[in-house]
Amino acid sequence: MTSSNPTGNEEIYKGIFEIARRIPKGRVTTYGAIAKAMGLKSGARMVARAMGYTAGLKPAVPVQRVVSASGLLNGDEQGNRKKKLEAEGIVINGNRIADFKNKFWDPLQELGF
Repeated sequence: MTSSNPTGNEEIYKGIFEIARRIPKGRVTTYGAIAKAMGLKSGARMVARAMGYTAGLKPAVPVQRVVSASGLLNGDEQGNRKKKLEAEGIVINGNRIADFKNKFWDPLQELGF
């Protein structure tokens, strides 16, 4: 991971990826919720940045399940995340998760952090 992650945050990113991998199909969480579960103050941006380093990782990281705090799919210009979420049964209106409150998965509660 070092060659693709020049920031020196490998261990933190591994933790972020592990939490993201545990998000169940048909559910979503937020950058901020993962940051909070990791104990990262104001770490939502770090989580978003980490999602940019997931290409080729095994097991895959379901980046489509990590969205903004308002349920918005940021950076989905080609609609790939939208298609993947819809395939999991999540309804998207425009670029926003419909019924976001009920689809939200909180790692602090679910993982007992």
